[in-house]
Amino acid sequence: MTDDICVIVPTIREYECVREYVANARRHGFDTDRLHFVLVTEDFCDTDAMDTMLEELDVSGEVFDGSAREAWFAEQGIEEYGHLIPEASHAQTSFGLLYLWAGEFEYGVFIDDDTLPHEGIDFFGTHMDNLQYRGAIEAVESDERWVNVLYQTDTDLYPRGYPYSAMGETVRTETATVSEVVASQGLWTNVPDLDAVRILMDGDLDGQAQTRLDTDAYGRDFVAAPGQYLTVCSMNLAFKREVVPAFYQLPMDDNPWDVGRFDDIWSGVFLKRAADLLGKQIYNGAPLCEHNKAPRSTFGDLANEVAGLELNEHVWELADRVSEADSFADAFERMADELLAAEANAYENGEFLAYVGEHMHDWLDCLAALEADGTEATQSTRTIADD
Repeated sequence: MTDDICVIVPTIREYECVREYVANARRHGFDTDRLHFVLVTEDFCDTDAMDTMLEELDVSGEVFDGSAREAWFAEQGIEEYGHLIPEASHAQTSFGLLYLWAGEFEYGVFIDDDTLPHEGIDFFGTHMDNLQYRGAIEAVESDERWVNVLYQTDTDLYPRGYPYSAMGETVRTETATVSEVVASQGLWTNVPDLDAVRILMDGDLDGQAQTRLDTDAYGRDFVAAPGQYLTVCSMNLAFKREVVPAFYQLPMDDNPWDVGRFDDIWSGVFLKRAADLLGKQIYNGAPLCEHNKAPRSTFGDLANEVAGLELNEHVWELADRVSEADSFADAFERMADELLAAEANAYENGEFLAYVGEHMHDWLDCLAALEADGTEATQSTRTIADD
């Protein structure tokens, strides 16, 4: 089978994690000819070594540092959209989404370079099965309209991006039937994905957490019920091509307000709202990955997060104002309009909301520019309305 899965790995350190993911695929009989790896890195990294690794593994792939990304934009004739990819930010994963969209890939997978697959779990196979899943599953909701993806663990932890105002929720579960899954979020063992404030509360100054998670911490796979929100972490995530218009990893870090660390969190909010409007689901749970976050200053992470903490309490409320949509692109544009219309003075760094809204519109226009024939439903609805 030809490659139909674009595996996007942002990396500046542990790029050899790719070896373990390829070995996992082969150990479990997953066809590695389906995988095309896109390593998103920086000019100061050893791209030759990354290319050599892909050759040694005999897998398809390309390596893009900053210079290579700039050249790719020029080759596609979309230089005017280069600003969509922020400098020195995890949100550069958006480049991988553009690469996927310009190709013929049907699926995408995000893998962070500080993760490893569990040996006994078919990593890629499980994600692909999840994306095709139809049937009964646990549906979770709370009276705060937020689902803590760690609700099954015997801890008091809340993941990075979970609003502080939604803590202390009452959780309810029931069995539901899902008919169309568009994203599969695998969770994580070892170091939990927490924000800096919660890491400090857990007593850790090294950017990790004192608490550790193992496979026994988790129970059944689940979905967040319609109308509910959840954190979506891009370290272990598979998705269908159709969601790309509503899955832009927002322009963090490289902005005048220094807002950072919420790229995948806010993109997850927008994706969940769009999926709800279209009657589709995000699957959560397996496959677990081992998260081996390197020690670093918790206060450094706090400095990166604090500029957006208040905005994070309210972004979901703006997305929730969108009550109808006929495509992922339509939903994303409507949510962009809500951010543009938000009262900036109501929040700390509220001007950033309009900045994000403009980038969301540009994202849709960039995808439209990449379309070979301009017919797919990913065009900005502003363009469609003129047809």
